[in-house]
Amino acid sequence: MREKTWRKWEVAGLFFVLIWGNLFHFVYNWSGQNDLVAAIASVNESVWEHVKLLTIPWAVWSVVEAVALRRGKGGVLIARALGLLAGAAFIIAVYYTYVGVTGANVSIVNIIIFQVAALVAFFVSWRLQDRNMLRGKFWAVLGGILLLGMVALAVYWTYFPPALPLFTDPQTGQTGRPTGELRER
Repeated sequence: MREKTWRKWEVAGLFFVLIWGNLFHFVYNWSGQNDLVAAIASVNESVWEHVKLLTIPWAVWSVVEAVALRRGKGGVLIARALGLLAGAAFIIAVYYTYVGVTGANVSIVNIIIFQVAALVAFFVSWRLQDRNMLRGKFWAVLGGILLLGMVALAVYWTYFPPALPLFTDPQTGQTGRPTGELRER
């Protein structure tokens, strides 16, 4: 696959993730808090649900890109998995740093954190793919396992969140879906 074509796929992926992540912040409530929609949309304002807003569209686009680039750039799945981990770590680290320093939880800052996390994730993925690093079946399988693992955790912890601050909605002090079983921290 030509370099120009690969870059177009990457830019399209960036927009896909940003649009989905921003839109699906609201879809759960728009759906009437549908239990099936909860698997792919944010159900509360917890940090983990913001990580899920990156994880789900990232994984979907990763599969699309892996199929499209199967004869092109190498190491797509592992690059995408490591990019996702970098973006998720960015969201968690920056959120807790700014809230710890300022003592405030500001919605616009959380939105900006998500946007920048998507850019960080794509940067990591782009660099790994551009350098053709981590090629081969082992890396592809490991990347696939990491991506599936993150998606599985994102969905599972939506329905069965641990009683930890990462999963606690700072506005309500509760974990989980508003219409489901809520657990106070």
